Amino acid sequence: MKCKINRNAAKVLTNMLSTEEGEGKMVRVFITYMHGDHAHYDIKLDTPTEYDEIVKTDKGIDILLDTREEFLDGVWIKYFYVPKEGFEINNPSKEKGGHHHH
Repeated sequence: MKCKINRNAAKVLTNMLSTEEGEGKMVRVFITYMHGDHAHYDIKLDTPTEYDEIVKTDKGIDILLDTREEFLDGVWIKYFYVPKEGFEINNPSKEKGGHHHH
């Protein structure tokens, strides 16, 4: 499985992992809602399960992805400060006809 993150997301995720809540945990990307060929994603701090693959990113952060969810393979985690501060998670490899996953 593959996962990319941008520099801003790496900074925010590193800060999350360095908190007391993040101690001993990893970043998990998961699907909150699926309909047709469209998925909604979110992140949380979690521990690995038997179905997870630990994906190493080029930013030094390991991401947990459930291997049973095909829409997680190729996910891209971005963090923006404008126009509104927050994460955007999509999967360009699963977009069909310009449909944007978030």
